[in-house]
Amino acid sequence: MSDPLVLIPARLAATRLPNKPLADIAGEAMIVHVWRRAVEAGIGPVVVATDTAEIARTVEAAGGLAVMTRADHPSGSDRLAEALETVDPEGRHDVVVNVQGDLPTIDPAIIGAAVMPLADRTVDIVTLCAPITDPHEADNPNVVKLVGHAVGPGRLRALYFTRARAPWGDGPLWHHIGLYAYRRTALTRFVALPPGELEVREKLEQLRALEAGMRIDAAIVDDLPLGVDTPADLERARALLQARRLN
Repeated sequence: MSDPLVLIPARLAATRLPNKPLADIAGEAMIVHVWRRAVEAGIGPVVVATDTAEIARTVEAAGGLAVMTRADHPSGSDRLAEALETVDPEGRHDVVVNVQGDLPTIDPAIIGAAVMPLADRTVDIVTLCAPITDPHEADNPNVVKLVGHAVGPGRLRALYFTRARAPWGDGPLWHHIGLYAYRRTALTRFVALPPGELEVREKLEQLRALEAGMRIDAAIVDDLPLGVDTPADLERARALLQARRLN
């Protein structure tokens, strides 16, 4: 594999937390924190893909790279695909890592963990999961569960993703973490597919790939990054990052 390219899609339109990527956390915009964590992962160049000039300026002012994309993309994956062709039209990078722009406290080590299973040539896409330890999360539809079986130490093959509690019976439940590493060919194929029947029903984009017969593996990690979707999440992120700076 070539050195991966890390892309961070970021847009301002968010209903629960307006202007989310530019929210101040410990003196820097959220998107800058995410960019820094991705750079610290040390797996390849990092570029923010956005439709907003202010986000691009903010990232560039911090020393990062940003690329402008169209504003009408239906998903982050489509924004990713456009940014990839702009940043790397020659196809030097055959792996693309998608880090969500609302994970300011993410451990850089788990970004790298998403790349390793692609050494298996039968794997198209890699994602992450962590064990569910809070019983309230098991029945929370906002917590996406990964259903899979072990294919190696710390690695599952994903069979399904759902908002329901699954699978039934004794055993661990897995909290899906929405970070993806794609083979470049897999990303190209994925964004060309029409929405899947189960994707539409569950409102989970990754089911499109499974319905099309693509293989998704998941690396099991201990750290569950805080996704910032609400003002309360933002305050938690501020407290966590301020505490890190003090230490």
